[in-house]
Amino acid sequence: MIVRILGEGQWRLAEDAFAELNALDDAVEQAVTANDADRLATALHELLEKVRSGSELPADELHDSDLILPSSDATLDEVRQLLDDSEEGLIPG
Repeated sequence: MIVRILGEGQWRLAEDAFAELNALDDAVEQAVTANDADRLATALHELLEKVRSGSELPADELHDSDLILPSSDATLDEVRQLLDDSEEGLIPG
């Protein structure tokens, strides 16, 4: 699976990482629902660190992304907008 972090790049992760990413996505959604910026920062950091544990793809190679995640400095409003645009959170499933 290819995951893009906006403003950073793309990483390849094994398909079995999906369940963990989905759980971390739930924490991001809960932080946004609670309107808690500190909790969002923590949850988003954990989610993005999991993605960064994969294999980073070279910047000169562009691949279709299976998932697109916000940058590490995304605000509550920016993440809320991404969630509003999706019916299943940042990570569908």
